[in-house]
Amino acid sequence: MTNFLMIDVSSINSNISRSSFQEEDLATLADMILESGGLLKPLVLRKIGFEKYEVVDGHFEYYAAVKAREKNPSEGEMVNAFVIVPEEEDLALNQLSVLKQVDFSEQTLQTPDRNSNFQQISTNYELSSLEKQVSELRIELMQERQNLYDSIQSLQNKAPRNITPLEVFNTLTVLDLVFRLRTGGFNDKKAVQIAEIIEKERNKKQFESLSDVITRVKIKTGKRLLKGISADKMVQIVDTWSRVQY
Repeated sequence: MTNFLMIDVSSINSNISRSSFQEEDLATLADMILESGGLLKPLVLRKIGFEKYEVVDGHFEYYAAVKAREKNPSEGEMVNAFVIVPEEEDLALNQLSVLKQVDFSEQTLQTPDRNSNFQQISTNYELSSLEKQVSELRIELMQERQNLYDSIQSLQNKAPRNITPLEVFNTLTVLDLVFRLRTGGFNDKKAVQIAEIIEKERNKKQFESLSDVITRVKIKTGKRLLKGISADKMVQIVDTWSRVQY
C-alpha cells in the first residue's frame, strides 16, 4: 500500500504555505529533530514525478524538517516518510481521516472548555481521574497508529513492487529484459540483442536517464552504429510498461 522510505527533504513540497505556521514553533521542532536524529512521526507523501513528492499529511512536520535542514544541512538532509502507492491512495486517505478525527477527540479532552463541566472540577481527585482517562486514550491512539503502520507494511510486503523504466534498464536480468522488450514491441531476436547490449553498457556505468539509454545502446549494422532504441520507440515502451501489470 505504501513504501516506508528515507526521502531527501529537497525533493518534497507542500501545497500549504510555510507562513501558515509560526517560525518559532518550526524552529523548536527542528531542534528536536536534529537532537533525536530524525522525525519520529513519518510524513505521508504522494509521488508526483521522478523523485518528486507532495505532502499528504504532516505539513507542519515537513516544514520543521525543512527548518532542520536549513540549520544543519548534513544532519537534516533526509526525512522518514510513507509514500502512498497511487492505486491505494483513496484507502490511505480514508485511514488518515479517521486518525484525524481521533486526534481531534483527544485534543477536545485535553483542552479546557470554559462552558463545560470541566471548569466545575474542584478537587485533585477529579483532576487526576480525568488525566488518567486522557492518558489511556493517548495509549489507545498510539496503539491504533502502530497497528495501522503494521497493516500498511504488511500490505506493501504482499503487493508486487512497480519499478520505474530506468530501474528496469539498470537492474533486471537479461531474461527479464528480453521479456519486457518483447512487450514493448521488439521481436525475439532484436529483444535479445538489445538486452545483451544493455547489460554490457550498465556494467560499465549505470544509466542515468532514459535519454542516456537511448544514447548508449547502439547496434552495429555493417560498419555503422545505429540506435538500438529510438526516442519514439522509448516513448512507446514506457507507455506500454505503464499499462501492463508485471
